[in-house]
Amino acid sequence: MTYKHLFGPVPSRRLGVSLGIDMVPYKTCSLNCVYCECGATTALTLKRDQYTPTDEITAELDDYLKSEPSLDYITFSGSGEPTLHNGIGRILNFLKEKHPRYKVAVLTNGTLLHDSSLRKEIIGADLVMPSLDAVSEEVFRKVNRPHEAVSLDSMTGGLTAFREEYRGALWLEIFIVPGLNDSDSELQMIRKTLGQIKPDRVQINTLDRPGVESWVMPAGKAELESISSFLNGEVIASFRSRKKVRSFSRDIETHIVSTLKRRPCTARDLSAVLGLHLNEVNKYLQLLLESGNITSEEEDRGLFFRIR
Repeated sequence: MTYKHLFGPVPSRRLGVSLGIDMVPYKTCSLNCVYCECGATTALTLKRDQYTPTDEITAELDDYLKSEPSLDYITFSGSGEPTLHNGIGRILNFLKEKHPRYKVAVLTNGTLLHDSSLRKEIIGADLVMPSLDAVSEEVFRKVNRPHEAVSLDSMTGGLTAFREEYRGALWLEIFIVPGLNDSDSELQMIRKTLGQIKPDRVQINTLDRPGVESWVMPAGKAELESISSFLNGEVIASFRSRKKVRSFSRDIETHIVSTLKRRPCTARDLSAVLGLHLNEVNKYLQLLLESGNITSEEEDRGLFFRIR
């Protein structure tokens, strides 16, 4: 079977061997974050809908999992906001009933957790990983550029309500954008809000590779460690190679290098040429950038990668 909605397994620093489920069209999201490595949001929405047929997704999962692959997690993720798909609860229940040996994670920006029906749909996940990059309205609007109907109060309220109801693991990610959400006042407010939400882990991240806006720069290791200490968290930024993750594939890396030797490409070009999900391509491109094997350069059509 050719899979349209599954990708990977990808080398994930946090989740090990992770099979991804992509359920919404490219960059369909409730936020348009300045740092997103998948590109600018093209459909900024809060509408929950069946963006891709739920039965198609469960059929692909059934086919893939029948060989009982070795996975650490099956992950609702992709290049948009997975909780916008109104079949996420059905798919999660399918996995738990038919393939209970696998742990399931949900990566979400947290904007829809104020919805009690959604919270019920994902309550059976083993791990939920929401984001919270700012708790002041001004900084939130600058970093995450949300849909106009997204309320920061409802977002933090939804996270708090979910924590009260949810018995699985809750890991909260904070993405640091220097000059925006790393001020003393913002970090003080974030720490206070974390005390209300009570996540099991607080994970501090920063830019891996160029995001939507060219002016966004990565935070340094020392700054991240200082912020992590202040927020009682852990740094998850790319100071450790994904090559140590079991799902790292030398074949994929070789195919990407071989393609770039022929001509410079964007991440989306490589995704189309190699038949790989954009998220998967981005992870390998970051590895190649870290190792110095490739370089990147912004051009009219986007960010191009080429052999050094």
